Amino acid sequence: MKVQMNCQKCRTQALKHVADADGVDFVGLEGSEKDKVVVIGEGVDAVELAAGLRKKVGHTDLISVAEIK
Repeated sequence: MKVQMNCQKCRTQALKHVADADGVDFVGLEGSEKDKVVVIGEGVDAVELAAGLRKKVGHTDLISVAEIK
């Protein structure tokens, strides 16, 4: 997910929100500007996570959802 994060406090808030979700095993930041949140887990609802990040942090785009084999 690409999340608009303007400060370190926003990054921390986004990571905490995602880490508290059910089924999340891994949370990380990637991209040159550290604006992409990577979430790995089983049974994670990507749409619900994106909606929560929009409320807590700001503009959020769902880039891709894939099954890891």
